[in-house]
Amino acid sequence: MKNRLKVARAEADLTQEELAKLIGVSRQTINAVESGRYVPSTVLALKMARVFGKPVEEIFSLGEED
Repeated sequence: MKNRLKVARAEADLTQEELAKLIGVSRQTINAVESGRYVPSTVLALKMARVFGKPVEEIFSLGEED
């Protein structure tokens, strides 16, 4: 799964730590999602989208391998 989380976070001027606190996860989880090492649950993806005020599809998308 591809994601634009790092871009969305930068646009919102949030650090990984700040985003993590807003959605109730660790900074390491945010880092793992941004680097593609962890695919977030549906609930986590929806929480992230809510923080940025964007549809989930603007942050996450399926890659060819998905």
